[in-house]
Amino acid sequence: MTIKGNGATFNILDEAGIKYCDLIIAVTEADELNLYTCLIAKNAGVKRTIARVRNPEYTKDIPRLKDELKLSMAINPEQTCAREIARLLKYSGAIEIDTFAKGFVDLIKFRIRDNSPLANKKIVEKADLLKNGVRICLVERDRQCFIPNGDFEILPGDIISVVGSAKSTMKLLKKLNVNPHSCQNIMILGGGRISYYLAKSLGETGAKVKIVERNMSRCEILSEGLDNALIIHGNGMDQDFLISEGIEHTDAVVTLMNSDEENIIMSLFAKEVNPDAKVVTEINNFSFRKIIDSLPLDTIIHPKFLTGDNIVKYVKGMQNSVGSNIETSYSLFGEQAEALEFRVREECMVVGVPLSMLELKPDLLIACINRHGKIIIPNGTDTIELNDTVIVVTKQKGLSDLKDILL
Repeated sequence: MTIKGNGATFNILDEAGIKYCDLIIAVTEADELNLYTCLIAKNAGVKRTIARVRNPEYTKDIPRLKDELKLSMAINPEQTCAREIARLLKYSGAIEIDTFAKGFVDLIKFRIRDNSPLANKKIVEKADLLKNGVRICLVERDRQCFIPNGDFEILPGDIISVVGSAKSTMKLLKKLNVNPHSCQNIMILGGGRISYYLAKSLGETGAKVKIVERNMSRCEILSEGLDNALIIHGNGMDQDFLISEGIEHTDAVVTLMNSDEENIIMSLFAKEVNPDAKVVTEINNFSFRKIIDSLPLDTIIHPKFLTGDNIVKYVKGMQNSVGSNIETSYSLFGEQAEALEFRVREECMVVGVPLSMLELKPDLLIACINRHGKIIIPNGTDTIELNDTVIVVTKQKGLSDLKDILL
């Protein structure tokens, strides 16, 4: 339901039914308005409040703001995006990395190259590569996604997602000729807030960072705030200029300009002049997706989607406290599939039964079991036990409890 009005006034909030709300989310363009709205909501009896706070000047004050205003969560889309990019640059061959089991398990997405040992092979034919604690749980091809079985054939150009312990997935990347190393020489095109947070994070790791920004006053602001980055006043669309600045010799190029079209064009240029570089492209307009899927781009970042995912995870955590046993969840392939981590809190019909005897719903895979820190890639003889966490990859919608995996 939508209501027209100023969400920072009590009358409008009252009309919206604030007194009956479990959660209020304030995400207007103004940080101060969001904080004020949450304060009103808190005084009206709302137990949980989320505010978008994106001004870098407020970053250090977030812990105090959360404490003073009793905020449940403060979200910063640009900082969230920067953290995700920094994580991806740590493993240059990965398109996307999600974590489960408090960091013990990784779900890593990467593209199959022509020279990959998996190319043109059925999964069962390469069981020796996958036997050490990893499993292929999703394959993306021609705008479709598949949850594969052993007879599924992997083709060059496929994007596959594998799940396993962090150590096992890194070993697999090396065997598949996917570069698992971190990027140390990085060029960022565009000097906005994401670039600021990203350069600050990368600088702390010792990486060499160049930011190319066309606005001189913005360059001066970045220079004052960043000690470990080189700020270059120039046009990020000028190809000759970028070559003179060494784009051909960087480990990674991140396009964070104000225009999606500019980001796409310069990402393609970066791949042309430096095929080995990791290229990360910011896209805000999701309607470009069909075009983007057909382009040879490495990694696409959607800041709004990342922020939305964080809110969804918090809400699912709230549901967890009132019956759902989902610990962690990630949307995969444009929400066509999900990876869900369930906590087994009580005895139920799936506990103690060999997996081969469970009648699972179609398009659903039990990918991994975490048993007190021991990571199990299960086969048909394994069982789910009390206090396990179980990672399920599925195209089914609306699963909120582990028993929902059954027919």
